[in-house]
Amino acid sequence: MKDTKYLEIIKAPVITEKSESLKENNVYVFKVAKKANKTQIKNEVEKAFGVKVVNVNTVNAVQKKRRVGRYTGLSTAYKKAYVKLAEGSSIEY
Repeated sequence: MKDTKYLEIIKAPVITEKSESLKENNVYVFKVAKKANKTQIKNEVEKAFGVKVVNVNTVNAVQKKRRVGRYTGLSTAYKKAYVKLAEGSSIEY
């Protein structure tokens, strides 16, 4: 994934109760590309938002069975990145 734009690596912010509570500790959660590694995520977040990243943790969110009426299916699998920022830094989205 060389010479990629940050929109190809950082897909979207994850906005849930858990991710909102993590903001107090300067941790932000993003959906990222499956093939992106921690170094690429760190570089792209620093470029895109102009902040200093201290640490990046990644999690592969697995597919879950979903049901609508009598039809069953699977939700899509994706990769999440928990990005910890330096003191005094913040991201507005």
